[in-house]
Amino acid sequence: MSDNKKIQILLAEDDNNLGFVVKDSLKSNGFDVTLCLNGEDALKAFANGTFDICLLDVMMPKKDGFAVAETIRELNKDIPIIFLTAKTMQTDKVKGFTLGADDYITKPFDFQELILRINAILKRSLLITDKEVESVVAYEIGKYHFDIKNQVLTTTNFEQKLTKKETRILTFLCENMNDIASREQLLKNIWGNDDYFSGRSMDVFISKIRKYLSADTNIQITNIHGVGFKLEVTK
Repeated sequence: MSDNKKIQILLAEDDNNLGFVVKDSLKSNGFDVTLCLNGEDALKAFANGTFDICLLDVMMPKKDGFAVAETIRELNKDIPIIFLTAKTMQTDKVKGFTLGADDYITKPFDFQELILRINAILKRSLLITDKEVESVVAYEIGKYHFDIKNQVLTTTNFEQKLTKKETRILTFLCENMNDIASREQLLKNIWGNDDYFSGRSMDVFISKIRKYLSADTNIQITNIHGVGFKLEVTK
């Protein structure tokens, strides 16, 4: 992201007062913000605009934040999503991460914390790092060809486009192929922390990657409980 281009944020918050306060706070920190007061307007804005990150309230009229996030994920697999919500139930947080959320912040929240979380997520998700792209451009995983730069997994009759996060996870597993990839390092390198909810989110992504590789029975991703994962390829 160049210094001259402001980060574009889609903010969906049905509390009018809070929405404008958050919008002003974000703008004062150099972001451009589009505020929507319900889920339907948020989806219309997303379809008609170009955004770098979405901040979604969970409890909204017309469409709730979970439904909005699900539709956004169908349109764009990579855009970061943070849920803003008064809900504190663990099941809600797990649902949010399962839908592909990058973070979850509970109201009332400190605005400086929100800014720090946004910047941390943007830094991690901006792109697969130059180091990752330059060091190895592709891996052979059994009968699969994994093109890191183009974020695609292929065989002779199969092609799966990967998200940035899926690409980073699979790259990390490939770097440690037939050895244990540390769970803690995966979480800290890709999610930025190793808390419970990030762990649940990672488990969802690992399950997706297992499905992508399931056509080759010589490939397994084994969960080494409490330690990490092992991408095993036998011949």
